[in-house]
Amino acid sequence: MAVDFNYRKAAVRALTNRIGVYVLADLDNVPIYVGQSKDGIRARVSRHLTSARSDIIANRQIDVWEIAYVWAYPVEDKSEINDLEAILFHHFDPVSQLMNGTLPRSPAVLPDLPTPAQVVQVMSDDEINDRKQPEQRLPRQANHYAEIVDHFLTVKNSSQIARAMNAHFERLKRYHALLLGKAEADPADKDDG
Repeated sequence: MAVDFNYRKAAVRALTNRIGVYVLADLDNVPIYVGQSKDGIRARVSRHLTSARSDIIANRQIDVWEIAYVWAYPVEDKSEINDLEAILFHHFDPVSQLMNGTLPRSPAVLPDLPTPAQVVQVMSDDEINDRKQPEQRLPRQANHYAEIVDHFLTVKNSSQIARAMNAHFERLKRYHALLLGKAEADPADKDDG
């Protein structure tokens, strides 16, 4: 199924353009990246979704194909952004390792998880349902993992890239298990007795 660019553009336009922190979530609405924007959440998310970012995190570590939801946490003052990013990162990363390369400092005491001001679905339901199929997701994840490994081996073997490799490998294992769960029983494998 092709990307419904009209749906995505309309959804991104619905995002706030206030400064703040945002979460990119996958097809299962599980966070995969926490970022901040001091020039507007909508503009920053749009750059992620069009691979118009120049940094390795945005263009290699995050697979745009998986981003189906954006959670927006606008703030009033730029001085709030780093603390909010750290809080969100340290709530989400232990549950499902995030693709963030640079790790925000851990708060001395982790406050309760704030509620996003917006949760915007940036992919149509049909597209999400199609992409969630293991036969779609596993090959895509395997290819993306291979690209990151190649970058690690040939361009830069940093701890940031290694962290992303690990996060993608965990996802690869999960999709592999889902695909194996679809295996049909072979009558020749059954016990006759």
